[in-house]
Amino acid sequence: QVQLVESGGGLVQTGGSLRLSCAASGSIFSFNVMAWYRQAPGNQRELVAKMTSGDSTNYAEFVKGRFTISRDNAKNTMYLQMNSLKPEDTAVYYCYAQRGLFIYRGQGTQVTVSS
Repeated sequence: QVQLVESGGGLVQTGGSLRLSCAASGSIFSFNVMAWYRQAPGNQRELVAKMTSGDSTNYAEFVKGRFTISRDNAKNTMYLQMNSLKPEDTAVYYCYAQRGLFIYRGQGTQVTVSS
């Protein structure tokens, strides 16, 4: 059973930065896709960024130019570097990973951006 554990969330002021980490219990090399989603109170969960096994990346329009997704296969960890944070980025951020037909999700980490 794959486990994903997010960390790095917290409270930051508008314009600040955070780096989220998603540590997998095993190798991430075999994941087809890894992604970050977020969910704010009262809102649906939305895709923030995703990365394929070939290192192709996609970003939601609302984070383009501010967030960067990356992965370190040697550390079995995926990252989300978040810069120029805005209050509307406040949400719980979840790590997802897909291997074939199986999708795994972490418990989430809270990001709060104060104005």
